[in-house]
Amino acid sequence: MRVFKCPSCSQMLFFENTRCESCGHQLGYDPNNFVLRALEQDGEVWSDPAGAWKFCENAAQAACNWLIPASCEDRFCLACRHNHVVPDFSEPENMVRWRALEAAKHRLFYALMRWKLPLPTRITDPAHGLAFDFPAETQWQPHVLTGHDEGLITIALKEGDAVQRERMREQMGELYRTPLGHFRHEIGHFYWDQLVRDSAYLEPCRALFGDDRADYEQALQAHYNRSPVPGWQDSFVSLYATSHPWEDFAETWAHYLHIVDTLEMASSFGVGIHPKLARSAALETDIDFDPYVSADVATILEAWLPLAFAVNSLNRAMGQSDFYPFVLSAKVMEKLGFIHAVIRGEKVR
Repeated sequence: MRVFKCPSCSQMLFFENTRCESCGHQLGYDPNNFVLRALEQDGEVWSDPAGAWKFCENAAQAACNWLIPASCEDRFCLACRHNHVVPDFSEPENMVRWRALEAAKHRLFYALMRWKLPLPTRITDPAHGLAFDFPAETQWQPHVLTGHDEGLITIALKEGDAVQRERMREQMGELYRTPLGHFRHEIGHFYWDQLVRDSAYLEPCRALFGDDRADYEQALQAHYNRSPVPGWQDSFVSLYATSHPWEDFAETWAHYLHIVDTLEMASSFGVGIHPKLARSAALETDIDFDPYVSADVATILEAWLPLAFAVNSLNRAMGQSDFYPFVLSAKVMEKLGFIHAVIRGEKVR
């Protein structure tokens, strides 16, 4: 993700902005060109020098600021058209939570579209197309689990509630739990199916992450019933990644998205890290490249490690938890390199 600027007055803007506070223009995000547009209302449509636009139907719910060409018959934008089940909005808290999940989902789609990854819908691929359910827990459905099943991603609506999410994070003993993290993890399962399962990547993936044919349910049950294996950090980015090769792939995929998107924002702000007391150049970097188009995973990781170290230090100075509380071992960095290659359609070295 990066910062944007108003096309009308050059005010700095952020991805979710809907109005420029400097010049007053209505703003809309054009996902095909990755820009925010400053709009003037023109009857039933909105216009700028590039053409005529309409907003996604979910803009009426303050859940989306994406644009659709006015001539297009679609009611929903490129991100919202993948929604399958949305919550009951007669419950006011459901709307608030859903908006939080939509904000995270739209950030996810920004990344997927930057990489031009396939985004089949249930219309174009009824069996395996990408779709999202956001169910609320009710007396008839008291336990909703977040997960993935053949393209259908379920994100429990309670994940949009910061208090409930923090409670679950503590109960699960997790270092990190956010809506965006859930989306990035679950989409990793989707792209394992799309890009790895029936491709030349499958055997190299098994060699690196383990054999995905291991019984999944048994593996998860064993994971929750056993104590962590000493030294697991040497090979896995998170404890949950140790449960099954599918989860290792999805966790590593999510972390690759964390890293690339954060580096793009750092690059957008011209961030450089030059510790005054550092004895090693390994803790220095100038983030002056676009990680979405970088051909070299080493460049990405060499910039990430100093940035994570610096921001962790800043967070601690504020009495906050580490911004990135994870260790990237040599084995994990090798796995991140595999994800890098799969996303770009490159041969695995």
